[in-house]
Amino acid sequence: MSKIHATAIVDSKAELHESVEIGPYSVIGPNVVIGSGTVVGPHVVIEGHTTIGSDNKFFQFSSIGAAPQDKKWKGEPTRLTIGDRNTIREFCTFNTGTVQDKGVTSLGNDNWISAYVHLAHDCQVGSNTIFSNNAQIAGHVEIGDYVIMSGFANVHQFCKIGAHAFVGMSTSLTQDVPPFVLLNGNPAAAHGVNIEGLKRRGFTREQINGIRSAYKTIYRSGLTLEEAKAALIAEEATVPADVALHMRAMREFLDTATRGIVR
Repeated sequence: MSKIHATAIVDSKAELHESVEIGPYSVIGPNVVIGSGTVVGPHVVIEGHTTIGSDNKFFQFSSIGAAPQDKKWKGEPTRLTIGDRNTIREFCTFNTGTVQDKGVTSLGNDNWISAYVHLAHDCQVGSNTIFSNNAQIAGHVEIGDYVIMSGFANVHQFCKIGAHAFVGMSTSLTQDVPPFVLLNGNPAAAHGVNIEGLKRRGFTREQINGIRSAYKTIYRSGLTLEEAKAALIAEEATVPADVALHMRAMREFLDTATRGIVR
């Protein structure tokens, strides 16, 4: 308990690993669970039914696990879950879920969350993402692994962003984004494939070329989405399995999109 600052307020019912550090004037509520090696800086409030994994770092003035900003919420014990090795910078706000959806807001592992980021109720964020300052996502948004959200980008409720997509600065998203796509603008427009990000993550030239080919089929061929999906199925049969895997991810995303895709 020596790692908990004397001015911090930690409810006796909270479950903290003995290695957790709590900074000055932070507040930890009764239904909070925090795993080993996590460091909570000064002036952080962690409340609600919130479960946090290991080796996370919370910087000052964040609000974690507060009630959802949803008028339908009537005090139900909804949850927030945060994985391992995440960095959460200053003034972030993460809310719990609602019973109208999954009942849980979740953040995976190894994410870099910059200052003033808002994760609203029922959002599902994967792993290895980067959120730049002031990126904001509304309720019920799903964001895949390795997505990059640039500064001041914002996402409408119920949108989905596929893995490895790149959302440019000040982009306003009201539709879904397939995996690997690079987009920017207000309203948002697609501008190709996130090639630089894929290179950094070890994608081969053949895999990137396959993804670019799938992108052209969806965005540049003049085909309807149904026609593009049929064309992709035929194309996937002609390439190696490790290339077809990523092309298929783009095609299958089209079947799950609920708000239409940015196109």
